[in-house]
Amino acid sequence: MHTAFHPANILLPTENVDMTCWSVCACDQFTGEPEYWEKTESIVGDCPSTLRLTLPEIYLGKPDTDARIAGINKNIESYLSAGIFREFPNAMVYVRRIQSDGKLREGIVGAVDLEQYDYRAGSTSQIRATEATVAERIPPRLKIRENAVIELPHIMILIDDPGRTVIEPLSGKIPSLEKLYDFDLMQGGGSISGYLMGESEISAVDSALLELSKKSELLFAMGDGNHSLATAKEHYERLKRENPGIDMSDHPARYALCEIVNLHSPALEFEAIHRIVTGVNPGHLLEKMAEKLMTSPGGDGQRVTVVTKDTEQTLTVHTPLSKLAVGSLQTFLDEYLKEFGGEIDYIHGEEVLRNLAKFPDSVGFILDPMDKSDLFPAVIHDGALPRKTFSMGHAEDKRYYLEARRIRN
Repeated sequence: MHTAFHPANILLPTENVDMTCWSVCACDQFTGEPEYWEKTESIVGDCPSTLRLTLPEIYLGKPDTDARIAGINKNIESYLSAGIFREFPNAMVYVRRIQSDGKLREGIVGAVDLEQYDYRAGSTSQIRATEATVAERIPPRLKIRENAVIELPHIMILIDDPGRTVIEPLSGKIPSLEKLYDFDLMQGGGSISGYLMGESEISAVDSALLELSKKSELLFAMGDGNHSLATAKEHYERLKRENPGIDMSDHPARYALCEIVNLHSPALEFEAIHRIVTGVNPGHLLEKMAEKLMTSPGGDGQRVTVVTKDTEQTLTVHTPLSKLAVGSLQTFLDEYLKEFGGEIDYIHGEEVLRNLAKFPDSVGFILDPMDKSDLFPAVIHDGALPRKTFSMGHAEDKRYYLEARRIRN
């Protein structure tokens, strides 16, 4: 018996490729900072790079988007024919990432079985989404994947392993493992090293994951790259629909390359994402909130701090609509805005939120950071959590593109 996490035929650049130029940050980061991507362009220059094989979301919706996607597929073919890649069959890679804050984050790169993944709310699959999947974000990604020969993931999947039985034991195996890469990541991303795991290490990881699966009904929960994994799933399901009667069980598109990371890694820190609502009557909104959630100052329970131009007060929710305060608040706000109008935005940083809440038609909501230990129980209880429930680390510490895998025969 095996879990949904498997070895994969992993592609890495040959030894003569400049790895700092090769590896670039996840496409969904720095979307409001064109200067970041302009600098990335200048760093990469003419070097082989994953920048040429992915589409930073800052370019989505631009007139040249289709041309960029066509260029990506052309570059993939060019890199493959030029011998840029070397393949490691049936492999897993033990990854040690030193983040921008100096903390060590360990992980294992392998492939997950998309047959055991369902991102819909209420799913009981082995791999589940942690936040609601926005269907509108899948088609642009699908347009890239449907004609691509390889995939490059920025997907990070979490395991709830407080005993540190799966990933952490590999640190003691480093002297016996082949080092595949060790380099500095560009633009403040820290550094990263990767080691090829042997058969015994892969077997030990598989056994530890099986033991972990016996302790909880949820083994794998999405950390980053939720929409990328959802795109891989939709691509595979579309292939099955378009090829009725053909056995797709061994098709490479059935799997998606990713990195698994322990939720309990000291390097993983959950930060709260706050809410600002504009274009509303603050008094009316707070009156309706008190009716729906039975909020009051003080007391035990879910807490939400409300900020207006005149006041700031921490309220307790006495009739929660979710296991988490953010879920109760978001459910109420969605219903209120649908009925009475207004706009909502999601804010990192309390002081930024307080400044935005100074306008007369605005109400800000400050939420406490989510406790990491609440994540798996909340997903099991509520299904996928509300959008923008938490942020996992700074943009510079998100996964960089590095390993690849063929997704077409």
